[in-house]
This record gives sequence, structure tokens and C-alpha cells, in this order.
Amino acid sequence: MDTALQSMIANMPEKTGKSLGAWKKILRSKSFQKHSEAVNFLKNEHGLTHGFANTIVHLSKDQEASSDDLLTAQYKGKEHLLPIFERVRKAVEGLGDDVTITPKKTTVSFIRKKQFALINPATKTRLDLGLKLVGEPLTTRLENSGPFGTMCTHRVRLEKPEDVDKELLSWLTQAYEKAR
Repeated sequence: MDTALQSMIANMPEKTGKSLGAWKKILRSKSFQKHSEAVNFLKNEHGLTHGFANTIVHLSKDQEASSDDLLTAQYKGKEHLLPIFERVRKAVEGLGDDVTITPKKTTVSFIRKKQFALINPATKTRLDLGLKLVGEPLTTRLENSGPFGTMCTHRVRLEKPEDVDKELLSWLTQAYEKAR
């Protein structure tokens, strides 16, 4: 992603009143046949400039197609882990309208102004959830970041949907709140 586009996305909440993730949710709630229909909707109904509207529509389309492909590739042969991922994703989406979920080749990033969590299918039986919790002490469950290195400060191993419990949700919320 080039610097100008990154800057536009970073300035979006201030300039448009919503994050890219929030605008994508709005577009997903509607059905548009053409790119121009979605752009005009954002301009006419929400008062966005053409530049922001066009960028939001482009990024929404690009991410939808590639997100599905990236997730399919990540979970190939590990489809039984998807219910765990979906629980984490649903919890993250509930944290606020300013969350952007970005699938990559091997991971999915959860970003506010900064990345605050990262998840990937680490093995055929486990997901690793990386969290950015600077200053939080390690515990038996809240481990050192391990393979995430400096991208996260901690890691939680998730083997079943029930592992997405109150304790984990508390850590996700803390990481989200620190990513302002």
C-alpha cells in the first residue's frame, strides 16, 4: 500500500467521521450493481468527497474478493478451526466501528489506529492469537509473543471455540483500548 493511500486511510475518521472499517460495514449493508452506484451513495447520502467515496468502494471490493481467498488458503485442511476464528472476529467487530480487519497471506490483523491483535492457524489443531498488551505480565495462558515477535507482546493458544471466553475477551478489549 503506498504512502498516500495509507495517509488517506489514517485520516479517514477525522475527515469523514468514520473509519474505513465502519464505511465498509455501511457498504455491506446495501446492494450495488455498479461501482458508481456505491460511490454516488456515499457522496449523496453521507456527504463524502469523490476521492474518499471512490477509495472506500475500491478498497471494499478489493478486500472482499481477496479476503475470502486469503482465508480459504489459510484454513485449507484446517476448516475445523474456522468456528474459533469466527468467534474472535465477531468479538473484535463488537469492540467498535473503528476496527479494520485485514486478512493477509498467513494471518489476519485487527487494527484500530494501530494493530492490536493478530490471529493465525498455527498448527492443524490450534490458532494463535497475538495481542499487543504492553506492560501486561505473562501468565500460563497469556504467553510470550513467540512466533509473532515484535508485532505482538503476548500470545494465547486457542484450540476450541470455548477458549474465546471472558478472560480472552478482556484481553482483546484491553489491546483495542491501547491502540488509540
